[in-house]
Amino acid sequence: MTNDRDPNPHGTDPEATAGPEGTVPPERVAGGEMIGLRQGMFGVAGTGDTSGYGRLVRPVTLPGGTPRPYGGWFDEVVDTLADALDADDEGVLFDDAVEKVVVFRGELTLHVRRECLRLLARLLRDVPELRFELCLGVSGVHYPQDSGRELHAVYPLMSLTHGRRLRLEVAVPDADPRIPSLYLVYPTTDWHEREAYDFFGLVFEGHPALTRIQMPDDWVGHPQRKDYPLGGIPVEYKGAKIPPPDERRAYQ
Repeated sequence: MTNDRDPNPHGTDPEATAGPEGTVPPERVAGGEMIGLRQGMFGVAGTGDTSGYGRLVRPVTLPGGTPRPYGGWFDEVVDTLADALDADDEGVLFDDAVEKVVVFRGELTLHVRRECLRLLARLLRDVPELRFELCLGVSGVHYPQDSGRELHAVYPLMSLTHGRRLRLEVAVPDADPRIPSLYLVYPTTDWHEREAYDFFGLVFEGHPALTRIQMPDDWVGHPQRKDYPLGGIPVEYKGAKIPPPDERRAYQ
């Protein structure tokens, strides 16, 4: 049985199964937004990659906007949200609040502007036809090659009333990583936002206590960013040191 929204019903990803030279079908690259090239399996340069995939070259692409019809209940949700924005007192239009709508692998993501994030989240929660009552967390993502949009925050929302899921995604520059906190809309984002701040450096404005949640308060840097060192951090209580990848033992 095939899915009308999924042109690849078997679930294989041509980019993930590309050959050693990264021969990705041109239409896959053209259909998305290419932000860079990735070399090797883990992005390690030089001799540090001992996996055997050091010559693998793949484009780093983000899914492009999806044209209508989106399929299934996706059109209904987008239309209902647009009508709710029109009826709201803040007078924000859908096209001004949502940068693009992406349907990828059967899932709906709304890429929104940060200044409209809290408004959209409130409408998605409160409008009876939408009723996305639960925010399942906040995930930080770092795309250092996506100039001006290096840091992303992703919010998976779930409607217990209608049995649906979608995502909100916000992109901000590394130089200005401020995002409105959703704590007042979804209180469950409290510790999730603290974790995204701790590991990625995203600053959630309006959070009641935005402090590190796992790293020490005086820790320098944000460990899950792509530009963070992979090794060389001293472990003081053991007197040990993790060498950088290019200094680790290589197995032939």
